Amino acid sequence: MKVLIWDESLSVQIQEIDDDHRKLVDLFNILGQSIEEESSSDYIEAVLEELISCTDWHFKHEERLMLKYGYQGLVAHKAEHQELINSAKAVQQKFLQQNGMISNEDIAFLEQWLTGHILGADIEMGSYLGEVM
Repeated sequence: MKVLIWDESLSVQIQEIDDDHRKLVDLFNILGQSIEEESSSDYIEAVLEELISCTDWHFKHEERLMLKYGYQGLVAHKAEHQELINSAKAVQQKFLQQNGMISNEDIAFLEQWLTGHILGADIEMGSYLGEVM
């Protein structure tokens, strides 16, 4: 499984958001490691649930900051958050329906989901917040 390495390319230059993103990267790596080590499906399910829950909390954190500082892209960014959570929950449901099996494609999807959002919408938001905070 691929391990994500946190580096400055993933930084949005807002410390509290970067701290959240580091936690999400760590959870993604724990998920990948648990799959590679063939941990119990209950454990993998718990890690997947934690990843989704922490992501949901993080999205609310970002949305609060965007509201506080009047970010014009809030509506689109929030819609992307909802789409991402729905997609992650679909992976979770697939995992539960397939007796604890998670595919390499699902892991690749989650990786793209995490890094793609950070490198796209979050970098743009971070640039704005860096100017107004």
